[in-house]
Amino acid sequence: MPDTTALDQATSMIEKAWAQPIEALEILSVRRPCEDPLLRSAMHIRTALAITDNAAAVHQDRLHALTRPGYVPAYYELDRLVSSAADLRFALAESGAHVQAIRRVVEAREASSTADRGPAVSLSRAAVARSGLAARAPSQVPGQPVPAAAAGPSAPASGPRR
Repeated sequence: MPDTTALDQATSMIEKAWAQPIEALEILSVRRPCEDPLLRSAMHIRTALAITDNAAAVHQDRLHALTRPGYVPAYYELDRLVSSAADLRFALAESGAHVQAIRRVVEAREASSTADRGPAVSLSRAAVARSGLAARAPSQVPGQPVPAAAAGPSAPASGPRR
């Protein structure tokens, strides 16, 4: 069995977090982007990861071709060999960063879903609502009623004076 790539890891994380196949999630992230911004973000990162993963595969194939058994690279191929190795290292590091970013998006989704279910959220919402109802000026003494705001535009002026 071949090693799993960074793209395979990211796909698995996204499918597990949203409990749907990646094909359905791609459609959802494009069709309704505002409903789940975390899904859209994860899918954008996965797209960048697919490009980076493809680049890593190309560099790896080039290195395998230049270092195959029985092959001695020519002098002019040494620069190509060194640059391919550096490009491969860079692509692998970039892939790791993309996987880490997707992991953070999945963690943020899990944190937001557990926060919505907790009693602390409803208590804090109630506290904010109560404090908004009892808004008063800093110089006002507690217990005094809050003055009502004007309900419409001010009276029109009688016109310019000359």
